[in-house]
Order: sequence, then C-alpha cells, then structure tokens
Amino acid sequence: MNSTRDIDALIDMMARLPGLGPRSARRAVLHMIRKRALLLTPLADLMQSVAATARECAACGNIGTMETCDICASPKRANGQICVVEDVADLWAMERGQAFKGRYHVLGGTLSALDQIGPETLRIPKLVERVETEEISEVILALNATVDGQTTAHYIADQLDGRVTLTSLAQGVPIGGELDYLDDGTISAALSARKSL
Repeated sequence: MNSTRDIDALIDMMARLPGLGPRSARRAVLHMIRKRALLLTPLADLMQSVAATARECAACGNIGTMETCDICASPKRANGQICVVEDVADLWAMERGQAFKGRYHVLGGTLSALDQIGPETLRIPKLVERVETEEISEVILALNATVDGQTTAHYIADQLDGRVTLTSLAQGVPIGGELDYLDDGTISAALSARKSL
C-alpha cells in the first residue's frame, strides 16, 4: 500500500495548473501540508465552495457566483461602452488597470479555421444581440494582436458595421520599451498609430 498516494495525486493535479510544473507543485503541496491549518484546510474549503457556485455571467461571460456579475449589475458601468476580450483572464487584466469604466463581453476564444472554431462557437451572436438591445454607443475590440485575434476583430467589425462606433486598443511601443528589443510588427504598429506632439 502506498502511504503517499493521495499526496502524489495532489502533486500531479497541481502540476497540471498553468505556471506550475512537477517541482513547483511538489514545493507548493509540501508548504500547504506544513501549514495545514492556515493554508490547506481553508484552501480545500474555498475550492469546494467555488466548484459549487462559480458560473458564467449570463450577460458578458465573466466568472462569478451570481447569474449576473458585479460589473454588469453596476449601474455606474452602463456608460454605453462594451470592451470585447478573448477570455476572462483578459477581462481581469483590464480590470487590474482600472482604466476602463464600461462593461465587457467575453468571446470565449478567437476564430480559428485550423481548430474549427467558427463564429457560432464563440459568443459573437450574443455580442450582436447586446448591441441591438442595450444602449451601446461604442464597442472596443481588445483582442490579442495575433492572426486569429485580428481575424476575429475584422469579423466582428463586419458584423457590427454601421450599428455602433468601433474602436480598438492602440498597439505599439510599451512604456519603458526599448526599440532594440521590440519585434518588427510592434515597431510597425507603433509607427502606424503615431500621434502629433
């Protein structure tokens, strides 16, 4: 009988998480076991609670514990702007910046012919419906600057053409970035999006 079977299974499960490999998972599990009362037991309780209550917001696709997330439920966020993002991680990144004060729409991925992901697989029809039924004045496309991200942005722009103002995030040189370390696409985008001083 293996006396560490459950511990090994926990390490294997933790190693499947993004950013954790087997060694990091082993260290994390060992630390949690040593701090069982402070970490392991509360973490297990929270994970059980989240597993039972977590759900997608019916309006935007954010993750929360209610039918409608706090952002969509807030009347202060109903300013006529929707920021379209690829996934919930992107929404949370935008919220960390605390610069956007409108509402969001999570697509759940990007269009990809190779992976057989079409518009019907994503939440694009729901976005079109929101533009038609809510008082939306601007849709901000905050999709990744990848081929699939840009393809998705162009598709959405075609679907919403003439219905609402469409904008996208500026792309280019990051604050503190040195030209020597930037790729050609970033430099080209920064040059195209230049502004007068």
